[in-house]
Amino acid sequence: MKKLVLFFLIGCFSQIAFSQQKGNDKKLDAMIVEGMKDWKVPGLAAIVVKDGNVVFQETYGVKNLETEEPVDENTLFNMASTTKAIVAIAMGMLVDDGKLDWNDKVTDYVPYFKLSDSYTTADARVKDLLTHNLGVGNADNLWILDSLSTKETIHRFQFANKTYPLRGGFTYQNIMYAVAGEVIAAASGKPWYKFVQERIFKPLEMNRTQAIAADIFKAGNYVTPYLNDDEDGMVEVDYGFSDQIGPAGMICSTAHDISNYLTFLVNDGVYKQDTLVQPKTFKKLFEPHSFLGATGIYPTNALTKSNWNTYGLGWFQQDYKGHKLDFHTGSLFGLVAIAGIMHDKDVAVYVFANLDHAELRHAILYKAMDLYAFEDDSRDWHKEVFNLYEGFKKEGIEKAKQEDSERAKNTSPSLALTDYEGTYSNAMLGNAQVALKKGKLQVNFNDFITYTTEHWHYNTFNTNKDPRFYEELKITFNLNEGGAVNDFKIMGAEFIKKE
Repeated sequence: MKKLVLFFLIGCFSQIAFSQQKGNDKKLDAMIVEGMKDWKVPGLAAIVVKDGNVVFQETYGVKNLETEEPVDENTLFNMASTTKAIVAIAMGMLVDDGKLDWNDKVTDYVPYFKLSDSYTTADARVKDLLTHNLGVGNADNLWILDSLSTKETIHRFQFANKTYPLRGGFTYQNIMYAVAGEVIAAASGKPWYKFVQERIFKPLEMNRTQAIAADIFKAGNYVTPYLNDDEDGMVEVDYGFSDQIGPAGMICSTAHDISNYLTFLVNDGVYKQDTLVQPKTFKKLFEPHSFLGATGIYPTNALTKSNWNTYGLGWFQQDYKGHKLDFHTGSLFGLVAIAGIMHDKDVAVYVFANLDHAELRHAILYKAMDLYAFEDDSRDWHKEVFNLYEGFKKEGIEKAKQEDSERAKNTSPSLALTDYEGTYSNAMLGNAQVALKKGKLQVNFNDFITYTTEHWHYNTFNTNKDPRFYEELKITFNLNEGGAVNDFKIMGAEFIKKE
């Protein structure tokens, strides 16, 4: 009789748990559907893993607005900067193999590694490549304005200025993850992308995942990137894959494959009884290594009201409802992602979308954590996040109006347009060729990307909208004492005119 009662109680608890999960699934699904309409997201995939099981895996919308082909579980999206966590895992595997140590010097593996500060170069450790606190300013223009090889990109990074003491601050660094890829290659004897393919993707059965972003075109079934512009509406933007910094954010994956990856994370480095990362090393990945202060870098901190924000090895971290949340966003020219895991609740979440800065991703992360980790449906995360970013949008419109009001009307360039022509150079960012074509100045950077300009005022010109991030940039020419063009500035960088 006691056994019958026990079986009855177990069955009741199982039924209650099943009903709760189904209820959570419906609530999350409803919010996503509503959110996609408000954010105008073309396509999206969302995955939740709890207690080692996939409890939610859904795809929404279309890969391409013209063909209207639906997103499915095997559709490739870009992981963008959530790639960084996988690179950190690969490093950890090499630590487990005894092929490197977190505190090894970077120059022991990458002899050509050099920074503007000789002390930082000499003391930089393998772990420092993953924590964004080397003391060097951001240099993303290196891969935005050029298509150099990985080695040349790292070589040019030496011209980035030191901005704070070694391990004395936080500046997000994509280039350092490219260096991490070179360390993986040196320690393992094979390119970083082959290493992660063999040691991570294959055992996790991530069979569609591509470590080289450009390979999606031959793999097929991939999304088109989009951006919702204030003036032009929904526009298709160019793919901006930069595989020379692949370890920073170029892995592409699918909802199906990410489900396996999240299962591995929730199980603390174990997948189907196979320990891929040793417990000590796995724990190290999620320890705080850099400190960001109470405000962090994400606007959603105004909603989560976290008390502390740190960075581990490929993961941002903060407190949420008294628990530690590890998470990371990814953004790359019309494609976005977000990953999150709460280890003491055994819940992990991942979202893909093919719309530039579709911040619905944050709402899905926190709503999923509320539902599956805390059984809490008290907050309308979509509404809160949407309203937050609508406020930023209004601020941006007001800023643009202010900028336009500060424009000096009816001015002309100081010189004839032909006098601005020539070759300009920046030690880190390479060359720019300025030429007059069809009455307008065109600026070509490194035979990689060309901007056509319109006069703004005085010696400042506006570029056309970049085909990747669809923004207008300002180029300001400066004259020397003799009245000739000396240089121009764009995105804070100075290009000197060659004689």
